[in-house]
Amino acid sequence: MPYYEHVFLARPDVSAQQVETMVETFKGVIEQNGGKIEKVENWGLKTLAYRIKKNRKAHFALLNIDAPHAALAEMERQMRLSEDILRFMTVKVEALDPEPSAMLQRRDRDDRGERGERGDRGDRGDRGDRRDRDDRRPGGGRRRDEESAMTGEEG
Repeated sequence: MPYYEHVFLARPDVSAQQVETMVETFKGVIEQNGGKIEKVENWGLKTLAYRIKKNRKAHFALLNIDAPHAALAEMERQMRLSEDILRFMTVKVEALDPEPSAMLQRRDRDDRGERGERGDRGDRGDRGDRRDRDDRRPGGGRRRDEESAMTGEEG
């Protein structure tokens, strides 16, 4: 059977419990039609890059699906009918990845703490190791048009 990665966005005013119920409903549709869901990831409530149906946030969920196309088509049909689903996208893949997705890995990285696991950067304070802005230009000093403006010369 073909493999699919399916992501859907649910309205922000539904609870996390309701999102899990939706996932279970869609899982039942896939299983009734001869498929199975290998992995479910709930990415939580996230801010959208732009408004979708007047919403600024949405609950995200990922499903890794091993099912025939008919099962997937039925699940997508039911998602189109649901008022709680803002958007969804299905991508056919060669193989399903059992590892956590990039979204969950990023969340784990964000949980490391304020400075992460990089260690102490020392007491550099105001970044005194940097030169002044004028000294960073090739040749150093001011630009030519700044010098001519100061001396009254024209370019």
